[in-house]
Amino acid sequence: MLYLYNTLAGQPSLMLEGDDHRYIFKVRRHKAEDTLYLRNLEDGLIHRYLITYMDKRSATLMLQESQVLEVKARRDLHIGWCMIDPKSVERVLPSLNEMGVAKITFIYCARSQKSFKPDFQRWEKILLNSSQQSGRSVMMQLEMAENLETFIAQNPQSYLLNFSEHTLSLGMPVDTIVVGCEGGLTGKEVALFSPERVIGFDTPLVLKSESAVCAVASKLLL
Repeated sequence: MLYLYNTLAGQPSLMLEGDDHRYIFKVRRHKAEDTLYLRNLEDGLIHRYLITYMDKRSATLMLQESQVLEVKARRDLHIGWCMIDPKSVERVLPSLNEMGVAKITFIYCARSQKSFKPDFQRWEKILLNSSQQSGRSVMMQLEMAENLETFIAQNPQSYLLNFSEHTLSLGMPVDTIVVGCEGGLTGKEVALFSPERVIGFDTPLVLKSESAVCAVASKLLL
């Protein structure tokens, strides 16, 4: 863990109780006079605290220093992800967060199962834990789009990941890209993109949706 998230980080003194206290006391084995780094993920600062007192139920922290420390990918990447099984999303969400994906918009495409519902509250907890582990200083944004047409209207410069003679490469100016669900997009949906904005990988293999999303993120961000 590179820092601990706390909404009150930045205040001159803090008391940690409950889950935060159990984590630093029982898991991280911190003790009085140790240093802790906290973020509130709002002010862009990392705050260095000293543990001045600690018992079995609480810990008192005193602020020592606050400094600007931005930890993010070198570019912003927005992924429009056609909705798949939420369990599959959860398996790769920490990896996408660690790679620095700025935003994911989940889209109900024609072949998305409408019974699949995003659990943003649960996913935000996953992202928060991932950010604390990776050091990321800005939370990934999560949104929903009713359909692909709506998403493209809001993001007209979007690319589509599909089988294509145009191969995705690191130097391409791709800021927003759509990745289909299992079964891919319909011909009508693919036709919403101009041919030069349909790009793919240099492989004959068919990737699962979550594999494709991870491959796109690593190709463009790492």
